Amino acid sequence: MSLELKDQYDKIYKYCYFKVKNSHVAEDLTQETFLKFFSQNSYINRGKTLAYLYTIAKHLCIDTYKKTEMLPLDEDIPSESTFKDFETSFAIRQAIETLSEDLQEVIFLRFVNDLSIIEISSIVGISRFSVYRRVNKALKEIKLILKEEDFY
Repeated sequence: MSLELKDQYDKIYKYCYFKVKNSHVAEDLTQETFLKFFSQNSYINRGKTLAYLYTIAKHLCIDTYKKTEMLPLDEDIPSESTFKDFETSFAIRQAIETLSEDLQEVIFLRFVNDLSIIEISSIVGISRFSVYRRVNKALKEIKLILKEEDFY
């Protein structure tokens, strides 16, 4: 595996984890994503590798979601953080969960996986302007929710 692909492994894992909310399933999906990527020899060394990996991961997550019921995530609670940090983190997570799926996805890709607007645009398949609009809309909605909860 090239150095570039090793760097992408964590991003794909985080993406899968975001989608399925289960660390074991996310690990399996990440590995399956890379297996599918390598089995398609015609694409390797061509095009936008990261966008292709996300596309594979997205389809695998959709297939998994159709097959299984989502379980609540118990491992989310940070063991070493203070109660205030947990409370703030929980409020932000709750605010994000109220967003539509497409807004959640761009927020995740932008701030958790630290992808650029251009990279998100190629992954999601919409224009850069649309990605920028979605990110701003999501942030405004999150701020509004946090204001109502007295966290902002």
